[in-house]
Amino acid sequence: MPRRRIGFWYRFAAVICKPPLVVLIKRDWRGMEHIPAEGGFITVVNHNSHVDPFAYAHYQYNTGRVPRFLAKSGLFKKGFVGAAMRGTGQIPVYRESTDALSAFRAAIDAVERGECVAFYPEGTLTRDPDGWPMTGKTGAARVALQTKCPVIPIAQWGANELLPPYAKKPNLFPRKTHHVLAGPPVDLSRFYDKEMTPDLLKEATEVIMAAITRRLEEIRGEKAPETPYDPRRERIEQRRRTQAQTRSAQTQSAQTQSKEPEGQGK
Repeated sequence: MPRRRIGFWYRFAAVICKPPLVVLIKRDWRGMEHIPAEGGFITVVNHNSHVDPFAYAHYQYNTGRVPRFLAKSGLFKKGFVGAAMRGTGQIPVYRESTDALSAFRAAIDAVERGECVAFYPEGTLTRDPDGWPMTGKTGAARVALQTKCPVIPIAQWGANELLPPYAKKPNLFPRKTHHVLAGPPVDLSRFYDKEMTPDLLKEATEVIMAAITRRLEEIRGEKAPETPYDPRRERIEQRRRTQAQTRSAQTQSAQTQSKEPEGQGK
């Protein structure tokens, strides 16, 4: 299937975004040979800065296969932002859908048309204290197993040094380097033609996240934690710690009251 032309809007966005990116960050970009020249595919990318969607899009724009990001459907409805989102071929996700697969129908359709769909499988900026990829959500795995398209794992590092996660001000000096490393397609063939149960999607997602993490280990020259940071597990643990602290405070208060002299306060 032929690749889609980049088009006016994407070229217009590149004219606006590329000059400041070139000024602000140096580039160490590798693995472009793994980006398919033709046909639909998925890229799965780690997310550690509000700047990295622009830096990563710059990388992939230079391959000639521009990414179509998933975004909330409401962004497509009004004004210049909506026109730009539609014009650059970004993909609306209708989160109000009660069918998990239907929520990604637009992404499936885009892959089947020969597009590249870019997923941030973590779903948000990583909360891992050292910037490693967290556990992933299953959307990329759903689309990959439905379409059987190539899934290209991509790791990036450096935009987070320019603008750390949740920071309000960039750290401009010294000039940072944006490292990107794309790997060969993730082998998900053992999951094909099976019922997409929660357990199967979870296992496929873990395979995807492990491939991204291996690329990031190569960039950083160090090993990631054996167990990825899990925001859900952390919330549960935090809730347990809070409950334990509350119980402890209540116990101490009861013990203090029981030790007061009988005649106190009369």
